This record gives sequence, structure tokens and C-alpha cells, in this order.
Amino acid sequence: MSPRMETRPHLDILLCAPRGFCAGVDRAIQIVELALQKYGAPVYVRHAIVHNKYVVEGLKAKGAIFVEELEEIPDTEAPVVFSAHGVPKSVPADARARNMFFLDATCPLVSKVHVEAQRHFQEGHEIVLIGHAGHPEVIGTMGQLPPGAVSLVETVADAGRFEPKNPESLAFVTQTTLSVDDTREIVETLRARFPAISGPHKEDICYATTNRQAAIKAVAPLVEAMIVVGSPHSSNSQRLVEVARRAGCEVATLVDRASDIDWSLYGNLKSLGVSAGASAPESLVEEVIDAFAARYDVKVETHTTAEERIAFNIPKILRDLETASGR
Repeated sequence: MSPRMETRPHLDILLCAPRGFCAGVDRAIQIVELALQKYGAPVYVRHAIVHNKYVVEGLKAKGAIFVEELEEIPDTEAPVVFSAHGVPKSVPADARARNMFFLDATCPLVSKVHVEAQRHFQEGHEIVLIGHAGHPEVIGTMGQLPPGAVSLVETVADAGRFEPKNPESLAFVTQTTLSVDDTREIVETLRARFPAISGPHKEDICYATTNRQAAIKAVAPLVEAMIVVGSPHSSNSQRLVEVARRAGCEVATLVDRASDIDWSLYGNLKSLGVSAGASAPESLVEEVIDAFAARYDVKVETHTTAEERIAFNIPKILRDLETASGR
């Protein structure tokens, strides 16, 4: 062993599990890959299929073309894929008007929220959506109903100020990638003010968001620093960093990949927690661990708080290819 290797300081890495890709993200990426395999390039994708630059660039290299709006797509017979975050009803309506062939990669758990919002609206409820303004999932959920039918609440303060038209006929739904704790506080505020408010039959925050936050809560008090692998545009990844800090790990950072690591934060580090947002591939987690292994004598231990075996079906038109590819 070289002298440099012998002087590397020891570092314990606690790897959070579950982490990384959720079933909805895996399904969305499969839809684009299988569409490329079946129909050839190009395959158009409205908005980033998932919020991860590495994933998007990889699909671009295979022939996917990403756009923000359908109007950017020329008249074509090529497939158009809607992202995992969901879209307003106007988007598939516009696609049909242009005779586009489209594939909907909306996460089924986001679609569940859409269905709930529509059910509440049909029952005459005013809808409160707990979520982050401008996030594509929020835009998609609000776009399931007529303008003005949904009121967005982002914070406890918003919940305290909200004035409904009829306090006795209210219902709430939530974005799927929120902080579990923040959302609980907002719901408690709404319920305290409006006891008759209806909620989802089952919590809207998805299993993957909940499980990844629980894993972070378990690991963060045990380590000196946390790294979450994920995009700054990823809501669920941002929430993981916040959860780590609240759980007692002040040095918690979000990195897209190993090249983004700020090494000045980790000089005499003895213990590090590592997790990844639901749209971050495992290869980027391995890249981060390898980067630390080049500077430290690392011992990696996985800390598991839940097992995930959920998988979602892809559109029927692509299933023959899914079987052939062995996925």
C-alpha cells in the first residue's frame, strides 16, 4: 500500500435505504426508453421526464427531445411522452386536437391525487391543494379542474390566512413529494380552523417520499454530515436535505453528482450519511461513495428502515417490449 493510501483518515458511511429511484420514476424512464426502442428516434418528452439532469441527458443521447410545451413540437407521428409529474387536462386535449400519438408517464400516485380532486369537486367541495407554487405536479393537479376551483396553500401561515367560500364544504389534497412533518402541521391548522374539511382516503404523500424521509431521520442523528444525491429542481430531494437538518445534522447538502461536492465541508469528517432523491439513479450514489473512497478509508454500512417492492405497469402498447427486455 502506498504511503498516501496509509494516511487516509477513516470514514464511516451510513447508506440510507430506501433511497433513489421510486416505482413512478422507474416507470416513466422505462416508457421513454421503450418508446425509443419501438418507434425509434425522436421521441418527444414534454418537460423533464423526471427532475434529474443525468437521467435527462442520458435519454437525450438515445434520441429523446425534451420540450416545455406541445407547441414546440412540429407536426409529427413520433410519440410524445408526458412527464411523471402529471399535466393539466388541457395538455392531452391539445395533443388530441393535433392528432398526436402520446404516452402518459404520469406517476400513478399523482394520478390518484387527480382523481381525488375531481371526486371532491364533483361532490361540491372547494379544493385546497397543499403544495409548492410553480412545481409541475402542482400545475398539473390544479389543471384538472376549472380555474378558481383549487386554492393553493404552501405553508402553515397560508393555512392560517385561508378564507374559503364555504367552510362547511372543503376538501384538501396534497402534492406527493412534500415534507411529511410540514404537511402534517398544515393539515392540523386546516382541521383546527375547518373541522368539516375532508381529506384523502389514504395519505397523498407517496410511499417513496415518506420512506426516504424516515430513513434520513434515522441516520441523520448518527452522522456528522449528510449528502443527498439529487437535482436542485427535485422537490423530494430538497425535502430530504431539510429533514436531515431538522433531525440534527446541520451539515446536510444536496449534490447532483460527485463533481458538485464541496470538499471544504468534510476535512476531519468521521461519519457521513448518504441518501438519494427518488429521481436520482444509483450510479450517482456509487459515484459519490467512490469520490469519498479516494480521499478516505471508507467503511460503508447500509441502514435499512423499510423494504420497497412496489412496481407500476407501463402502458399496454409497450408491454410486449418490457417482457422482451426482461424488466
